[in-house]
Amino acid sequence: MKKLALIAALAGAFAANNAMAWGNNGHRIVGAIADNLIKGSNAEKQVNALLQQGENLEKIANWADCVKGTFCGPQSQEMNDYVAAHPQHSEYHYTDVPFQLNEYHSHGAGTSGHDIVQTMQQCIATLQGKGDGKFTPRQALLILTHLAGDIHQPLHVGAAFVDKEGKFVVPKSAKEIDSLNIFDSRGGNNLQMDEAALKAASAKVIPGEDAEVSKYPTKPFHSYWDTTVVDYAMRRSSQRSVDKFTQWAIDGKPSIMLSKGDVASWPVQWANDSLVAAKQAYADVKVGVATKQTSRSGSTYTVWAMTVPDSYPVPSSALAREQLIKGGYNLAAMLQKIWP
Repeated sequence: MKKLALIAALAGAFAANNAMAWGNNGHRIVGAIADNLIKGSNAEKQVNALLQQGENLEKIANWADCVKGTFCGPQSQEMNDYVAAHPQHSEYHYTDVPFQLNEYHSHGAGTSGHDIVQTMQQCIATLQGKGDGKFTPRQALLILTHLAGDIHQPLHVGAAFVDKEGKFVVPKSAKEIDSLNIFDSRGGNNLQMDEAALKAASAKVIPGEDAEVSKYPTKPFHSYWDTTVVDYAMRRSSQRSVDKFTQWAIDGKPSIMLSKGDVASWPVQWANDSLVAAKQAYADVKVGVATKQTSRSGSTYTVWAMTVPDSYPVPSSALAREQLIKGGYNLAAMLQKIWP
């Protein structure tokens, strides 16, 4: 795909902490698969005891994103109370392990004490009755359901760091990420795809896709993986609704290698698996011209044009489909492990 000129007016529009991994449909798919798989189990009874009338895992799967703003509708008192008690809640959704690495290690570059792995472990402990009071049991279920989707989105675990020559590098510590010699791509938000080139390439390989150009000239790589690739995965499966895709996925009897050992270790196992997927997501990605942009708050940061092969929508949507299904099966298994 052609490299592009970046437009400063779009700066800051897709900050990493506002990203919705997998988007609305992707998270609903993960929740819906888990809903189906836990039917008739003790886990289903325990889940229902924490949910309100009319709720299920599919319906609450986006709650943890909806608390970030009013884009899902007016905030409820429950949401306001949660946000007030969790000022760092937007950081629970990801960790930034360099995608070239094979394992997540707490205290490693890009990790934090409140990243997605640590937060999931806290939610698990709460649901097991071992929590420290950070989350209520209901909050723990709401957050865990969402983060089970997030952690299977490759860019929510495997992060790209770029040096001043425009090459992907592996920082050894947080201190090295200084925006002078090593830059944080903010989960791929600062890597900008050419929207017109992406549309043109996708129209050739994605059923029902057309080459109509978006009003935005660029698409953040993170945004592509949050939403675009989910739509492509559904199109290539000939299943255009959450319900149909969910049933199609279950009917396919996928072979999922479920985690073993103490359930508290599962988030680390899932993060390690997502690092494998992140390596695939970044395969053949090329970094191009760097420019400076200014965020809404007035801070300046670096963004890069990036290119991918014209065929990229095919392998990326296949990987996304695999990760979505894996997320649903893993969530169901986790809930059944917590509540056997």
